[in-house]
Amino acid sequence: MSSLEGKVAVVTGAGQGLGRAQALGLAARGAFVIVNDVGRSSGASHWLADRVVDEIHAAGGKAQANRADVSDWESGRLLIEQALEATGALDILVCNAGIERSRMVFNMSEAEWDDVIRVHMKGHFVPTRFAASHWRERSRATGSSVDARLIFTSSEAGLFGHAGHLSYCASKAGIAGMTLACARELASYGVTVNCISPRARTPMALASFPQIAAPPGDAFDPWDARCIIPWLAFLCGPDAARITGQLFVVYGGVVQWMKAWGVHAEISQGRLWDDASLLAAARRMLPDLTAGLDPMPELWHIPTPQETPVT
Repeated sequence: MSSLEGKVAVVTGAGQGLGRAQALGLAARGAFVIVNDVGRSSGASHWLADRVVDEIHAAGGKAQANRADVSDWESGRLLIEQALEATGALDILVCNAGIERSRMVFNMSEAEWDDVIRVHMKGHFVPTRFAASHWRERSRATGSSVDARLIFTSSEAGLFGHAGHLSYCASKAGIAGMTLACARELASYGVTVNCISPRARTPMALASFPQIAAPPGDAFDPWDARCIIPWLAFLCGPDAARITGQLFVVYGGVVQWMKAWGVHAEISQGRLWDDASLLAAARRMLPDLTAGLDPMPELWHIPTPQETPVT
């Protein structure tokens, strides 16, 4: 188990599912964790963040709860200040908070769109903004690298599209773009910025993929959220100090390195296109599509645990 002893981490959306596993995993490796979640237990008055903090303390770890909405400007500022006031430092920010409103584009309301974009994208931006300001000031004050880690959470839905989840796909694609921009903006201060697209058995995932509900008994469970933690810990540790601006799909025993958008093919000429020459060139560049074949083949597949390869 890689050590994060002495590190200070903030994990948003950490009251259940993936965020909870992340908070527990970082704490088990020695990090002091600020556990953020705005939610309460269903039908109870217990804050989800408090329950995770209790778990960390019971295991001998160090943590504090934060119950704020990270998409709120002032709450996001206070979240980062809480870490600094509690420990005097901030080394790791893991942005994970998110919600889902499953709708097709023709059925989605304005409020449903706004809620998902706000929680995912603004919920990533706000704590990042204040963490980045702190790291920049610290680097300038000391004249050295801060050696900090920023981890975003995207999804394969944002990379490939998923019908019925428009706002979720848009927000997760936006987070992938934020990763690339933040990595460039913060590199000179010693902050690495990477993005994980996880597959895990979480309340949000189960709503869309009920086939993953049943764990495979005593066999290895590739949908266990704890499977994400070793790669997260690696990205947060010293061996990943030169890895930034990257996107990884992670599940089970699998880590897939995804590449950003790039030019796949091109048509060009040194003059304005006319209709006939453009059509001929388009047919050369897109032979399958212009021939009437399926323009949107299935690009990703959610396997059952029994189908997931382990290598």
